[in-house]
Amino acid sequence: MLNNIEFDLWADGYDKTVGISDEENTYPFAGYKKVLGFIFQTIMRVENAVVLDIGFGTGTLTTKLYKRGCSIYGQDFSSRMIALASEKMPNAHLYQGDFSKGLVEPLRNFRYDYIVATYSLHHLTDAQKSDFLLDLRNHLKENGKIIIGDVAFETRKDLEKCKLKAGDTWDNDEIYFVVEELRKDFPSLSFTQMSDCAGILILD
Repeated sequence: MLNNIEFDLWADGYDKTVGISDEENTYPFAGYKKVLGFIFQTIMRVENAVVLDIGFGTGTLTTKLYKRGCSIYGQDFSSRMIALASEKMPNAHLYQGDFSKGLVEPLRNFRYDYIVATYSLHHLTDAQKSDFLLDLRNHLKENGKIIIGDVAFETRKDLEKCKLKAGDTWDNDEIYFVVEELRKDFPSLSFTQMSDCAGILILD
């Protein structure tokens, strides 16, 4: 896993790196724009939604929501990512913190219409993912939803197939979502596959 200094160094070229992988339809970011578009359209169904973004990066998704009247809260590991996102969203409430240790204290004081995480939670172990999602549920408003867009698969077999195709580019340090395994803790979890390596998980 990259540490916060490495994330800071990657921050300025991050959007370009992601865009190339998405356009070439290759692991790990094939389907990236579709994932963000789907999440954006979902959140737009609630007027002036209060949104918490976990690992918001340079604010690619949240900036669009911010411009449409959403109240944006966020937590990210990298001070450089926060600086870049803050330039685009001066009135957003953005905090630095390692989400493997949970939400930072200021963000625990609110409830949200949507809690989103795009391409960030794969840094957590499966056990950490379950614990974190259980905690995040406590910070949803009534009818609120957690939406995760990430490298994700319905089954372990689907993951192995993608890993084989990716070959040497596969990142063994990242722990991707396998939905059938996560459903043991979250039976109502819904999943939409967006590319051969990306999907959207929704939990209420």
